[in-house]
Amino acid sequence: QVRLVESGGGGVRTGGSLRLSCAPSGRTSWRYVMGWFRQAPGKEREFVAFIGFTGGATNYADSVKGRFTISRDDAKNTVYLQMNTLKPEDTALYYCAAAPGCSGYGCYDQATYDYWGQGTQVTVSS
Repeated sequence: QVRLVESGGGGVRTGGSLRLSCAPSGRTSWRYVMGWFRQAPGKEREFVAFIGFTGGATNYADSVKGRFTISRDDAKNTVYLQMNTLKPEDTALYYCAAAPGCSGYGCYDQATYDYWGQGTQVTVSS
């Protein structure tokens, strides 16, 4: 069973930055498409960003384009989400997820992802 572990969440003021990290626990090789999703209180979990196997393919939700950057370091089996210019509406529990592959809209669909972390809380205050 693969376990994903997120870190880097916390509380920041509007306009601040955070970097989230996610790595599989106990794995020495890792070839998965990685995604970040988030769930705000009282709302459905939503897609934030994904990155393909080699990092060449990325895409973002419109709400975070230009502010968030997803990247991966395969030598460290780690995927990152750099979040800049944070807004109160970015407040949510952020999850990383892994899929053996995806194509088209499937890359944005939670059902595509087989493995999930427990989530890390991001709170942005005004």
